[in-house]
Amino acid sequence: MTHRVTQDAEGRPVLWTERLRLRVPNDRDLSPSARFWASKRSHLMGGPWTYEKTRESYLDILDQWQRHGFSLFTVTFHDSDKGIGAIGPVYPETHPEPELGWSLWNEANEGRGLAFEAASAARDWFFATSGFRTAVSYTDPDNATSHRLCERLGAVVDPDARHPYGDEPTLTWRHDAGRAA
Repeated sequence: MTHRVTQDAEGRPVLWTERLRLRVPNDRDLSPSARFWASKRSHLMGGPWTYEKTRESYLDILDQWQRHGFSLFTVTFHDSDKGIGAIGPVYPETHPEPELGWSLWNEANEGRGLAFEAASAARDWFFATSGFRTAVSYTDPDNATSHRLCERLGAVVDPDARHPYGDEPTLTWRHDAGRAA
């Protein structure tokens, strides 16, 4: 899968895939993200969340862009600036290492290969620009959809990886730059 990288007016990365654009989040992304995180669809990802918790997470994502030069991208279609999801490397202070994460905010966009397309581009960009050679994806043991995406991305379960969720059951997948699908 090929993708290209450009920059926005502020010099931040923009990733382009066959169908999608991945850009740094902006204020218009908070409402659609908050609708997803408040919904039952987020329950295998730690949700549902209040609007305030989503807002705090959003502000942390913007802060990560400043601290690390990477974090979650907002995903859009080429012909629209409307966010349809958030995908990419995330590294909050609570995490022992960077995580490749994803969410598609509208169920109608699932099952179309969009998460794979965006996650592949974000993962490849992250490995090429960050100096990191691995990342993880923390998943709920019941989240079969995320497990399939991890497998498709070439990740393998890492039973020895630390995770930030205490005693909560967590399945950790390891993405390796040398093994990327």
